[in-house]
Amino acid sequence: MTYRMKQRALNRGVALALAAIAYTSGDGLLQLVAPAKAAEPPAAAQAAQPAAESLTLEYHNPVWDGYLADPQVLKTGGEYYAYGTGPAHEGRHFPVLRSKDFVHWEFVGNALETPVEPKMEAFWAPEVAERDGRYYLYYAGDYKLRVAVADHPAGPYRDAGKLLFPDEPFSIDAHPFHDPQTGAWWLFFAKDFLDQRVGTALAVAPLGDDMISIAGPAQTVLRAHADWQIYQRNREMYGRTFDAWHTVEGPFVVLHDGRYYCFYSGGNWQTPGYGVGFATADKAAGPYADTANLEGPTVLKSIPGKLIGPGHNSVVLGPDGRTHFIVYHSWNDDRTKRQMCLDPLQWTSDGPRAFQPSRGTKRIALPLRDAAQ
Repeated sequence: MTYRMKQRALNRGVALALAAIAYTSGDGLLQLVAPAKAAEPPAAAQAAQPAAESLTLEYHNPVWDGYLADPQVLKTGGEYYAYGTGPAHEGRHFPVLRSKDFVHWEFVGNALETPVEPKMEAFWAPEVAERDGRYYLYYAGDYKLRVAVADHPAGPYRDAGKLLFPDEPFSIDAHPFHDPQTGAWWLFFAKDFLDQRVGTALAVAPLGDDMISIAGPAQTVLRAHADWQIYQRNREMYGRTFDAWHTVEGPFVVLHDGRYYCFYSGGNWQTPGYGVGFATADKAAGPYADTANLEGPTVLKSIPGKLIGPGHNSVVLGPDGRTHFIVYHSWNDDRTKRQMCLDPLQWTSDGPRAFQPSRGTKRIALPLRDAAQ
């Protein structure tokens, strides 16, 4: 073999070796990349199944040190945006985080411009939907649902000037859902029920084509059905004292393997008893049934020394495009801040489960296999 031929062989070997090893990008995200394969004959290429890209995420829960409760993550324009309940900033409400890699999150300001009218004091639980290049932020202002509109995911969002459910004395935790099977838009939310297991529970109504109006009557999605969902005993509400006030809130719907999963949070958000359960249905609007969370929340709950009061979640696909992540808040050790955390969601024969949820440094190999595989 000539010197030139030897040099070419050596260069090829080095290139293949470099392609096969893991590398760390400049921002600290560790990625594992499989080496490129040589071209296969046409027949073999047709029979071969493409291998899934492997990726390892290293990140830290909480992903941001500030106060951000009730978190929702939206992927748009190749970036991730997170929205949540938090302190006002420069005349706006709802902190917004942005990430290019799902690991490093930066605060980019608050989303909602303070409406001039009506004057409101409480701003809760935003969630954003994108449609035809516009962004719609649904939120509770003084415990009644409203919507604001923007041309950019980070805002500024301007209130549309209307109540979504003017006849409801209490409506919070809006979740806009686009049904991939029918193309319909729905708005899930939480409202109060004063019969049976009294308290806050879930309902849904069709969204109008303009995304800022309701196109039909609301129907019940899920009522409280277990003692772990008790918010407070002997609670005074609506001029009465109820022996037990229940809370089922924070709906978020995911279509998985032909079934609709409605995630929800139950109990008192201020306590370690708060957690995430789920109900299932064959259609987006239900009827939903929950038989898996009768004794307690099965998706996510407090873990001594690891998590306090986790809940009010959203779900988003991770950077591998295959693994769902549950995005939720949990309390810091001093219980002075609810902060955004994220962990993979594993689909099991018993339903979805947060995979090894905790605070602290995380290292996750993707894609994460379902437990049934």
